Amino acid sequence: MTTADFDHIFGGARVMAILRGLPVAETVRLAERAWDLGIDVVEVPVATPEAVPALRAAVQAGVERGRIVGAGTVLDEGQVAAAADAGAAFTVAPGLDLAIADAAAARGLPHLPGVATPTEAQQALRHGLTWLKAFPAISLGPAWFTAMAGPLPQLRFVATGGLDAANAAAFLDAGVRVAAVGSALSDPHQLDNLAKLATNPR
Repeated sequence: MTTADFDHIFGGARVMAILRGLPVAETVRLAERAWDLGIDVVEVPVATPEAVPALRAAVQAGVERGRIVGAGTVLDEGQVAAAADAGAAFTVAPGLDLAIADAAAARGLPHLPGVATPTEAQQALRHGLTWLKAFPAISLGPAWFTAMAGPLPQLRFVATGGLDAANAAAFLDAGVRVAAVGSALSDPHQLDNLAKLATNPR
């Protein structure tokens, strides 16, 4: 697990789409909508076995479009294996569980753990994890990221939880590398702003 893994996955991406709890066809439809908007990276949570077919279908659609799909809400080593077998490019967790990070690394998958405190961020950094998911971002607020950049400038954050087209820019302006959005993709009133966020240079 290296910084270069997520440096490559996200590249210049500013927005990631999270497609949670949707039927297979709807997952693929919204993934394609995200890619059409310029949102290159998609996460499909797999907290239950029923979600794995949607991940697999999104991965296949991504292969056809040259886009990357990861598995989110990975809570145990069994889900790491399911994500790897479905072809996920990376795994994401809501919290910091180093055993899951190690299991993902053993399967060749970079892992994005969730953190919400400096202590968790420091533990992750000590384990070699420099890309972190800050969750729930809406509760932490943009100022949290500005503050964290002081003592831990080497960390790169993906802000997740409560973000949409209206508030994501404030988090990006605060130093967040990637803003993760979910239900915003289903709101036609947000699509133009999401496209602007996704395609504007840093």
